[in-house]
Amino acid sequence: MARKKPAQEPENRKKTNENVMGLRAEVLEQPITETLETNYMPYAMSVIVSRAIPEIDGFKPSHRKLLYTMYKMGLLTGSRTKSANIVGQTMRLNPHGDAAIYETMVRLAKGCEALNTPFVDSKGNFGKVYSRDMSYAASRYTEAKLSAICSEVFRDIDKDTVDFVDNYDGSMKEPALLPTAFPNVLVSANTGIAVGMASQICGFNLTEVCETAINYIRDPDCELTLTLPAPDFPTGGEIIMEPGVMEEIYRTGRGSFKVRSRWRYDQKENVIEIYEIPYTATAEAVMDKVAELVKAGKVKEISDMRDETDLGGLKLAIDLKRGADPEKLMAKLFKSTPLMDSFACNFNILIAGTPRVMGVREILSEWTAWRLDCVKRRIYFDVSRKKEKLHLLQGLGKILLDIDKAIAIIRNTEREADVVPNLMDGFGIDKVQAEFVAEIKLRNINREYILKRTAETESLERDIAELEATLNSRRKLQNVIVKELERIIKEYPSERRTGIVYADELPEEPDEEQVEDYPVRVFVSREGYLKKITPQSLRMSSEQKYKEGDGPAVEFDATNRSELLVFTDRQQVYKTRLADFEDAKASVLGVYLPGKLEMDEGERVVQVIDPGDYSGQILLFFENGKAARLTLSAYETKTNRKKLLNAYSDKSPLVCIIELGDELELAAFSTEGRAIIFSTALLEPKTSRSTQGVGVMTMKPKYKLSGARPLHETGIKNLSRYRVRSLPAAGALLREEDRGEKQLSLLEE
Repeated sequence: MARKKPAQEPENRKKTNENVMGLRAEVLEQPITETLETNYMPYAMSVIVSRAIPEIDGFKPSHRKLLYTMYKMGLLTGSRTKSANIVGQTMRLNPHGDAAIYETMVRLAKGCEALNTPFVDSKGNFGKVYSRDMSYAASRYTEAKLSAICSEVFRDIDKDTVDFVDNYDGSMKEPALLPTAFPNVLVSANTGIAVGMASQICGFNLTEVCETAINYIRDPDCELTLTLPAPDFPTGGEIIMEPGVMEEIYRTGRGSFKVRSRWRYDQKENVIEIYEIPYTATAEAVMDKVAELVKAGKVKEISDMRDETDLGGLKLAIDLKRGADPEKLMAKLFKSTPLMDSFACNFNILIAGTPRVMGVREILSEWTAWRLDCVKRRIYFDVSRKKEKLHLLQGLGKILLDIDKAIAIIRNTEREADVVPNLMDGFGIDKVQAEFVAEIKLRNINREYILKRTAETESLERDIAELEATLNSRRKLQNVIVKELERIIKEYPSERRTGIVYADELPEEPDEEQVEDYPVRVFVSREGYLKKITPQSLRMSSEQKYKEGDGPAVEFDATNRSELLVFTDRQQVYKTRLADFEDAKASVLGVYLPGKLEMDEGERVVQVIDPGDYSGQILLFFENGKAARLTLSAYETKTNRKKLLNAYSDKSPLVCIIELGDELELAAFSTEGRAIIFSTALLEPKTSRSTQGVGVMTMKPKYKLSGARPLHETGIKNLSRYRVRSLPAAGALLREEDRGEKQLSLLEE
């Protein structure tokens, strides 16, 4: 008999459990989805919207609350006050505790050197951003006020330029945003980790950002890199500019670039002095890593290293051993220590409460639109105040016609409450105007005073007309913003601290001295497994092991210091060194190249080549019957780039690659079963990697080129049948006797 199905239980069920003491307790069961929705989501949204992600004014809520508190304390023009006083006052807006508030102040302070344009003018020890161990003093020992640039941050904040909201307990109002007169969202570096997302904004130079904003307002399609070449860090250093990297960051808001230290060599003392390090590094981290390398014996040129940082700034001194080359040593340290580090960009900004990752142009667009709204609100505020004043003066002008009458009305009115109504009736003015007239002091009831006040009427009318014309013209509003930016450039000049070095201008890093050089034999399988075997090991066992279904693709002699070019089916070439691979035996599968070289998912190895000194040439054959003859020098780079994009034409899939020394005869085959024999002298070498090549075999629509080989590696006997004198050619159908074992296997592939 089927068991009766129990009645549907409520979604939130109560269970009665008995604990170890015999007491009974009710446990409320709740679906996990409901728990996430009611408990976790509000927390996640609070962190994203109200804590970690900056908004279009360039500030997080903690920054904004601190600076606004200092502004209300009169610290924009007044003298410094104790930091503890500021922290205490800020707690009326920020309830997260004094430690969190003070840490926020430290990062905004001039003494910390964390920002290109600091907002807090500090006095005392505020630590250093480039030091991990140099901690800041307690808030009771330091003093602070607002920096001069804050006058542009709070300009016209009392003119309804931004919205004000209640603080956490509703006891006072605070600004939702600060009306920054410059794109502070790009000027100030910001880092935030929210729930499920993060933000990492590098700082730019104030002058360059303002110039770029001006150019963008005048021409939204302007070239940004002309005035904004790269980020600028307060710690200096040098940005290594690689082609296309900065343009991609500017376009998408994501990407990374390298920053390296600046150093000088004192030949007299035989000392290297490092005086600027990357923004993401600390002096202690550099010292620790160098000490680790020296202890491991990987760096032998250093006799001693000291941190000589003082009030004059950062200085790390490296004593060299006699005969050490400072250039080679620094190249090695850049590669192995935080003296060269990467900065990852993630321009994630809150726009109207929604996080968005934006490029620089889109950020400027959002900031310009927001700033236009601020300027409109300010002008509308000014127009309203001027209209109110004009309205009062117009009423005063009517009194001018008969002052004695006004005095008589006031004197003959018995009750005080009737003064305003009697003035309204006597002169035809409204209540506001009558109140204004009634409040005039007795000493000012003279013709001279009234004439002076009413003389302002014409200037007020002109001002109102000009302001209303500005409100109705987008171009005039933009001109207001441009003039403010030009004034900021003039009043707050900012020199660039971080240099720019182009990657192509850098010398190639020298090979590490500890890499031993010896002959090896390289084996690569069809699925992309590579083995590097020494001649001694080959003599012991020469039978190669492969995975089931796999087999040999290419093998060649090389040396342990050889560089390899790995061509893939995604128009990419990966550069690697044989020294990075362990010596193997014939009995192992080898190293899987897609995994070792971190290839894209599904990317397949087509060919592996030893370019030697890059003086040779290669032939690339494509499925559409074309072949491209390229010089290997097209793949030579001055930097140690591990991946080359657009390595060959993407018009047709790549079939195979043949290395060329001297001119030779090749045989090309199609899936139709045809073949041609031709001399490589018929193909002219090209220097552009993107060349589509020239036609070799003429293909029917449903067939394609299947492969090509040097003639001596094929089993073709009737040479004259397939040999051609000009290209392209259709070729002849292969006879059975010309289908050698090698050729048969090639066609099957």
